[in-house]
Amino acid sequence: MSDVTTRIRDLIDSHDVVLFMKGTKEMPQCGFSSRVAGVLNYMGVSYQDVNVLADADIRQGIKDFSDWPTIPQLYVKGEFVGGCDIVTEMTLSGELDQMFDQNAVAYDKAAADKIREANA
Repeated sequence: MSDVTTRIRDLIDSHDVVLFMKGTKEMPQCGFSSRVAGVLNYMGVSYQDVNVLADADIRQGIKDFSDWPTIPQLYVKGEFVGGCDIVTEMTLSGELDQMFDQNAVAYDKAAADKIREANA
């Protein structure tokens, strides 16, 4: 296993929720990363953000690792969830809530419901 693959695996294994994104959760640097971080922040999810703009090896390495061509990428309990469109769809359908429930990831259910109400 390459060094970058080991670093990525260690990040994913060390945190229940990891978001590989452009920028940080406090200052996203692209609209797609901002949307996913915004959902997680609003729902009160504790997660590790990884700024791919700060590390070219991670930026390419995560794409190879997941076999997914775009950033952001969300992982929950070691499982690749998807990018912005998938996370948005899962949030609106309630599937993200179910995934958090099944994996004992704390989140604000009322906030998740508000997101759905606002987008109904």
